[in-house]
Amino acid sequence: MVQAAVMGYGVVGSGVVEVLMQHTESIARRTKEEIGIKYILDIRDFPDSPFREKFTKSFEDILNDDEVKVVAEVMGGVHPAYEFTRQLLESGKSVVTSNKELVATKGAELLKIAKEHNVNYLFEASVGGGVPIIRPLSQCLAANDVIEIAGILNGTTNFILTKMIRENMSFADALAMAQQLGYAERNPAADIEGHDASRKISILASLAYGKHVYPEYVHTDGITRITLEDVAYAASWGGVIKLIGQVKRLEDDTLDITVEPMLIEKSSQLANVDDVFNGILVRGDSTGDVVFYGKGAGKLPTASAVVADIIDCVKHLKKRKYFDWADGDASLVKPYEETSFPVYLRLKTDISKQALTEKVQTLFPNAREIVRANAAPDEYAFATEEMTVGAREKALAALEEGGVQVLSKIRISDL
Repeated sequence: MVQAAVMGYGVVGSGVVEVLMQHTESIARRTKEEIGIKYILDIRDFPDSPFREKFTKSFEDILNDDEVKVVAEVMGGVHPAYEFTRQLLESGKSVVTSNKELVATKGAELLKIAKEHNVNYLFEASVGGGVPIIRPLSQCLAANDVIEIAGILNGTTNFILTKMIRENMSFADALAMAQQLGYAERNPAADIEGHDASRKISILASLAYGKHVYPEYVHTDGITRITLEDVAYAASWGGVIKLIGQVKRLEDDTLDITVEPMLIEKSSQLANVDDVFNGILVRGDSTGDVVFYGKGAGKLPTASAVVADIIDCVKHLKKRKYFDWADGDASLVKPYEETSFPVYLRLKTDISKQALTEKVQTLFPNAREIVRANAAPDEYAFATEEMTVGAREKALAALEEGGVQVLSKIRISDL
């Protein structure tokens, strides 16, 4: 029997224990080894748990027990998860995790330590929850040069936008519903401001391009400024608004990496990914577009991915999987101001429609007006052609100097 430990007994941790205990026999058939849980680390007491004999409050119990070969870190956050993970890897134990924040900020370092000590550090559950993406990207698509990765990486924001699109629900009401249903935390900032998706696209970019892309390199904008007016204009344009994490390699070998709301056409494979589901598109030079779809969070879907990594580690106890990336720096990423793409803009002004149209056409050549039903008379919306962020901001400043208020500014995607 191979002994494992679970650090953290929250939603995911309790799910990992449940999956391991309920599927003991089938897992043993697949791995040719039975996997037991020797310790569950948590600072809380669980006197009514059927696993109460396995609980410990001491990390040292796990670290110093040579029988423990694999540890699931499902604590969340960077500290003390980073310190615990580093010590476990240095002691010759493999670690698996669902902790996207830790992988996104410390992944290169922890992978290097794992390599030095001939153990594994795996994190399938850190992106997409139960949606397999890390292993397919590193193994099944390994023969491809990855041109682009783009996806709906956060189920909470996707649920909110779906309610706004389908039911004409305000952002505030949709957020409140997400909180009531347990999809959003009491403090939802990590989701609605885009930070969760930023960590996930950082991990995917690091894996795809071989160097660590830190979250602070990613231009990140959330959905808090999206309004029902924007949703209506998107429909008139022929699409929907989704929060997209996207990375693509440019001709100069830098990366264009961003998390922000985008208008995507209804024909896109991501346009109909709704509610709490995730959809991740990988564009390879040989495969073309491949899309991974499923629930991106939740107790058992995420636990399933963690347990799959535990199984992988048990299969590779005596040899390490080839799985790492080098450290990176800000030079990997093209400055956001220099990136180029079209946008949807919504304006408010008291000047005449003809005068505004002339001003817009001067500053944004070939701009196309977008019209929606029941628009306010002082409202004007249009789609620009592709232009750099810097050039667009300069043109918008000229509009604002002429008495025009910019109400909305959303990237138009080519997905």
